[in-house]
Amino acid sequence: MTAQQRRRIYLMRHGSVTYFDDQGKPFLPEMVPLNELGRAQASAAGKVFAQEDLRFDRVIISGLPRTVETATRVLAETGQQIELERWPELVELRGGKLSAIPDESLKEAFVGAFDGVVPEDRQFLGGESVGELMDRVHPCIDRLREDKSWDTVLLVLHGGVNRAILSYALTNQRIFLGNLAQTAGCINAIDVGENHADWVVRVVNYSPISTLQGESRHTTMEVLLEQYLKSRGS
Repeated sequence: MTAQQRRRIYLMRHGSVTYFDDQGKPFLPEMVPLNELGRAQASAAGKVFAQEDLRFDRVIISGLPRTVETATRVLAETGQQIELERWPELVELRGGKLSAIPDESLKEAFVGAFDGVVPEDRQFLGGESVGELMDRVHPCIDRLREDKSWDTVLLVLHGGVNRAILSYALTNQRIFLGNLAQTAGCINAIDVGENHADWVVRVVNYSPISTLQGESRHTTMEVLLEQYLKSRGS
């Protein structure tokens, strides 16, 4: 074989967090930390990287606390001391005000942004659209690829953001595939070459703490909708 031409992106979703209290009232999504399960998921991912003796050249996060804590726990297992790079353009889809969404529109608002090939004007929780998400995520990935200083990078981001990146990698087009599952704490692996169209998706949605993911067949947003409905007496 000739010298290695592709570089490796490990793309993680942050570990599990608690978005709603027992009455279905939301916590501030920008501030929620990992819950007990999320901490276990992050550490389990770190152990997988450590077992493979993987070394990251860079670690990039969105900067939200749940990505900071996940990346920190991963690095604690690998034994690496790497300064986390905060890229705020890679924060999760920004929702609107939940109380402003009428009852009859709740299901669409929660799950519509992750349903098949999603139209660009589809909004997430009455807020940011899928097109606006791609407007900020795609240039970040292009910029990362243009920087030739790294060989292996870890990105610790969010479910919607990861879908945007994976959709870009799978199609090399401006398409958002909403039904690409991203379990909390999961690992994806993508190789990138010199040519812009040279993407190889190696691993998708690998969950070290639940490899076959048999505990649920609901999506994250379906679960969150059920939790939120408690606040409306449903």
